[in-house]
Amino acid sequence: MKIKILGTLALLFAGGLSLQAQQTLVDIKGKELFGDLKARHIGPALMSGRINDMEAHPTNKRIIYAGTAGGGVWKSNDAGTTFNPIFDEYCQSIGAVELDPNDPDNTIYVGTGETWTRNSVSVGDGLYKSVDGGSNWKKIGFENSERIANIIVNPKNSKEIYVGVLGALWGDSEERGVFKTTDGGETWQKLLYVNPKTGCADLAMDPENPNVLYASMWEFRRTGWSFESGGANSALYKTTDGGKTWNKIHNGFPEGQLGRLAIAVAPSNPNVLYTVIEAEKDERKGLYRSDDAGQSWKQLNNDFGITVRPFYFSRIVVDPKNEDVVVKGGLSGSISRDGGKTFKNLGNMHSDIHDMVFSINDSDIMYVGTDGGVYRSWDGGTTMEIVPNLPLSQFYHISVDDAEPYNVYGGLQDNGSWYGPSSSPGGVEARDWNSVGQGDGFRVLKHPTKNIIYSEMQGAENVWRIDVDNNLIKTIQPLPTSDDQKLRFNWNAPMAVSMHQPDRFYMGSQYLHKSEDMGDTWQIISPDLTTNDPAKQNQEDSGGLSKDNSGAENHTTIFTIAESPFDENIIWVGTDDGNVQVTQDGGKTWANTVENIPGLPKNTWCYHIEASSFDKGTAYAVFDGHTQNDQTPYAYKTTDFGKTWTNIISDDVVGFVRNIQEDYVNPDLLFLGTEFGLYITLDGGQSWKKFTNNMPPVAVHFIDLQKRTNDLVMGTHGRGVIIIDDISPLREINEEVLNKNVHFFKTSPTVIDETSSFSGNFGTETEFVGPNRSKNVRLTYFLKKRHTFGKMAMEIKNDQGETVATLTPGKSKGINIVEWNYRLKQPKIATGKTFSFGGFTTPSAPAGMYTAVMTKGKETYEHPFTLVYDEDTGLTDQERELKNSTTMRLYDMTQELAYLVYELDALLANAEENNDSKTAEKLNSLKETLVITTGDNYVGSAEPQLREKMANLYSKVAASYDAPTADDLQNLKVISERFEKAKHDFSKLKTKYLKKQTLELKTFEEFLDSK
Repeated sequence: MKIKILGTLALLFAGGLSLQAQQTLVDIKGKELFGDLKARHIGPALMSGRINDMEAHPTNKRIIYAGTAGGGVWKSNDAGTTFNPIFDEYCQSIGAVELDPNDPDNTIYVGTGETWTRNSVSVGDGLYKSVDGGSNWKKIGFENSERIANIIVNPKNSKEIYVGVLGALWGDSEERGVFKTTDGGETWQKLLYVNPKTGCADLAMDPENPNVLYASMWEFRRTGWSFESGGANSALYKTTDGGKTWNKIHNGFPEGQLGRLAIAVAPSNPNVLYTVIEAEKDERKGLYRSDDAGQSWKQLNNDFGITVRPFYFSRIVVDPKNEDVVVKGGLSGSISRDGGKTFKNLGNMHSDIHDMVFSINDSDIMYVGTDGGVYRSWDGGTTMEIVPNLPLSQFYHISVDDAEPYNVYGGLQDNGSWYGPSSSPGGVEARDWNSVGQGDGFRVLKHPTKNIIYSEMQGAENVWRIDVDNNLIKTIQPLPTSDDQKLRFNWNAPMAVSMHQPDRFYMGSQYLHKSEDMGDTWQIISPDLTTNDPAKQNQEDSGGLSKDNSGAENHTTIFTIAESPFDENIIWVGTDDGNVQVTQDGGKTWANTVENIPGLPKNTWCYHIEASSFDKGTAYAVFDGHTQNDQTPYAYKTTDFGKTWTNIISDDVVGFVRNIQEDYVNPDLLFLGTEFGLYITLDGGQSWKKFTNNMPPVAVHFIDLQKRTNDLVMGTHGRGVIIIDDISPLREINEEVLNKNVHFFKTSPTVIDETSSFSGNFGTETEFVGPNRSKNVRLTYFLKKRHTFGKMAMEIKNDQGETVATLTPGKSKGINIVEWNYRLKQPKIATGKTFSFGGFTTPSAPAGMYTAVMTKGKETYEHPFTLVYDEDTGLTDQERELKNSTTMRLYDMTQELAYLVYELDALLANAEENNDSKTAEKLNSLKETLVITTGDNYVGSAEPQLREKMANLYSKVAASYDAPTADDLQNLKVISERFEKAKHDFSKLKTKYLKKQTLELKTFEEFLDSK
């Protein structure tokens, strides 16, 4: 009985192991699944992006930190010449960076969530701490803070830390105000709290007395259609007991309600304070100063540069060495050298200045954070230079064309509209990008058949049609056609081009506009498709205490337009107030399907609609509720023109959704752009995997798929354009593939790259340069589990079964990618006094069929693939054959010469050892005709000999895309004849010498295999 029970248990155990080994799409982790599939960043950085906070190391003048609006934390070790990211695995929206003054090299705090609360800001997810200089991070609280404005470490006690939490922008939240820890972040105490609508906008500490702090509390609220800055609860507070008690310090302040206030303490004289006040009356706004630590205040300045847009510009910084030098953020940035009485603009740089920091030793050196990146000044702000390697561009929208290489088009926050190549000689540089619009750039679309580009600026204030070939620009936006017609365009107005009629162009206001002639004439083909709620149409009153009607709050508008790939009469429209409309007759009739969407809160912004490439009744819609203080991800699918909708979001997705992209081949493969990065599903939305391979959790605002290359192209709001090259392997993955020991994915024919250029990287030493798409053969395979034991190797064989390359295979679980540059081995070169640079050339393998042979333990797996020539070179088959045969003839000759010289050197050494001077003299004389035996590789170069002439001709022929010229062939004849004579002369010497001496020599094959 006991034996029977044990046997049954053994069977169950074995069965359990078998079941456990079966992988499913739901269970497999994203990191394991995606493996070697990696993203690459192409920028751009020439216009950079918004900076929220600058921080200087307190003792090392070379170290500067930049906390960015949507691109993470960056550190400079060379006084701002270049920066590197140090926070790529975490939330990319940054509010504040702080160094522990007692341990600044190791202990760093990062508070997430941008604090310049425009309509397009990202959100944060808490406070992070590093104790190893930024290599590793740990979250230490404030998960629901959304935006952290300040972090201050007590310079006399590192365990004591104060945090100013601005809090939620779009709704009430309790996690606001001033917090304190006395145990290094293990526990927190709320010190100052007003109400769920009022947060801490600024926090400062007396540099001489850490118990004295100042806190600016700001009442504010934004909706999708309005912004309200200020209220009865905005105030400036002071504590003298480390936060136990707080008192308002308003003596001399404006009467009435207050808005956003900044606070700064002069490091050289803590009695001197500065604040900028947003007040009810315009004449009472501006800069105030206290010379008695806040007991009384005096208004000093009311200039426009000081008072403009206080919600966006309220930072004040005082020179650490001079209490009368004060800098204020603003449209241009302002600096005063007389204690705030008068100001002048900082030097020429990108507008919208958010933060400034002085160098610790020299106040003439300043670092300034703007909407266009980081600038540096060496002369106190008179002249500014941009830091050119910060790829922080904030795209709202991107698209691609079909050029080779394809171009990426897109519009940027406060940085116009641009297009640039996905790859470029030397990498994608700043000079590769081309400007095609001004202002805030949004959608940029290429005409399907003509070299025409459409671009726009905020609110469709201008919509441009650009004739690229002729440098002609025309404005084409739809305009009112009667006095009583008022068009409502979203700040990010939707545009679309038709794939059925190339000259057809769509735009959305509250109506859908259609043009059949590229925008020259327009017709409205819909009724008002929005809710047309008048309560959400009072933008002229937006701003609160400071009017701010920039167009950013335009609401009840169309936001997304999608024409069906199957039928030009099927058009989907989504609105910012929650409607999802569809027409099946070209706009004659419309159906609002939003009531059919289960679980979607009313009026949730429809951010994107994707019309399916597989079925005309199928579409996807994503919704963004964060402007209603709802960060739930929403994505739905319909297969019946919106009569029913199915939720396709799983619990795996974190962060509200901005975009969705359906694959063109596999309908179950979808890509989701969220506020915290990219998610991918392989099963139609039953489960989602976060993609993190060189992909930070940045806000992905738009996704496009380049059909020819299968590249996934993302427009991110903080890290520019990010591309995942060739996502086609994901199309093949199913549960059968997941459970095969090895699965090779299809390899498209690889075009042998024969292009070349003289483009170098001069002038880009401190610039960001985006890496190019690889042109190598990509051998992609899936491993069920990591290979840990036994031999694993890979060889490339030609169609004759000959091994032409040996590669190192990847051994990780999931997708592995091994690249082959379709090059043969570099030829063995004869040894001489100098290098033979021509011999460094590696010949390309010819076009044809090849096989990757992978040995894994006792198993062998074979995968065929093809190399093809680039048809654009125009070479005939005969020319190709002549080029290849000549290359290989010279390749073989070069190796023969190398072997001859090896033998000669062996004989020469033996002759010298045996004091056979006569033979040695003859061998030396011959050697001097074969290789260079004197001089150096530069100015002392000697006369080229046979090796140099042979190798140079080999390099010339092998490196050229073309067949050898008549002169090349004649030169080959001369070299061949000389080589034949050399071989004959050496053979005579060798035969004669070996008759009297015994000498063991390697065979030719042994010589080639030796190192």
